[in-house]
Amino acid sequence: MSKNQGEEKRNEPTPGEGVTLMESEPTGASDLGWSVVGDGYPRYGVASVCGRRRDMEDVVTVRPDFVRLGRRHHFFGVYDGHGCSHVAESCRDRMHEMVAEEISTSMHDIGLDWTAIMGRSFARMDAEAAASCDNAGSAAPSTVASCRCEMQTTKCGHVGSTAVVAVVEPTRIIVANCGDSRAVLCRDGVTVPLSSDHKPDRPDELRRIEAAGGRVIYWDGARVLGVLAMSRAIGDSYLKPYVIAEPEVTVTERKEQDECLILGSDGLWDVVSNEMACEIARTCLRNSVPSAPPATDAEEEEEGRGWDWASSDAALLLAKLALARRSTDNVSVVVVDLRPRPSHEA
Repeated sequence: MSKNQGEEKRNEPTPGEGVTLMESEPTGASDLGWSVVGDGYPRYGVASVCGRRRDMEDVVTVRPDFVRLGRRHHFFGVYDGHGCSHVAESCRDRMHEMVAEEISTSMHDIGLDWTAIMGRSFARMDAEAAASCDNAGSAAPSTVASCRCEMQTTKCGHVGSTAVVAVVEPTRIIVANCGDSRAVLCRDGVTVPLSSDHKPDRPDELRRIEAAGGRVIYWDGARVLGVLAMSRAIGDSYLKPYVIAEPEVTVTERKEQDECLILGSDGLWDVVSNEMACEIARTCLRNSVPSAPPATDAEEEEEGRGWDWASSDAALLLAKLALARRSTDNVSVVVVDLRPRPSHEA
């Protein structure tokens, strides 16, 4: 991702290795959004811009086929760092692996408890972020991360990240959110929020913070102890137990009318409504001509599988709109095309 202010980029995907957990195909499973032939990869696009901030602290991850439960399951995530970027970068590198591992250990159960799976994954990610800070002070100079906080223990505990992740499976969309990034589903022209922002003045969050002995102070908006403008995040050891890493999880059944899924950091949602974002994304997808990303060899083509010009244009247009509306934050957007896919496109 670009570190230069205002620089725009169509981000290339960062696919990981799929983890195969079950070889047999499920019987009677719906294949909404995928053709019955072909590889079953969703079409998606990503845009991420530094905007008016000095540093880029947003991180986006796309992991097609990150876990195999009969059919392919796909992982998308937006992580909005604060204080520095290394916690967000750790989430990018590790969160999907933790979710896959938790799924693997839950396979003996009848069905998957996604709330428990995501809760354990986020808790592990939070613990790993805290451990990296605890170990930073004793790390050799050559192993210290090259970021502005320099992974020093006294500063590292002041670093954190939001996390909104989505697992797109053939029949459902699972979203886990911690912080004020957001996931929105566009369904037959109707906007369906799949997450709720964790703001310190949200009534239930305010009660939780005060019950734990903390305070919400209004300093350029509601902030935990007058410092952090969100009430849940990964990291931020110095604000625990008031800021927690427990995600809220939604499981949404897919329908034929589903058009697209949008994940974004608050740099988008601060200035663009859910409804406007969906209308822009829908317009881009409706007016698109199906195409594949450019590739110079077979390896590049494999890594870009699922990447789509129309979805990418939708993500980029949303990022540009946020900047035009003078968003003061980094802006990151993922658009996933959920429309049924004709067999000749698979």
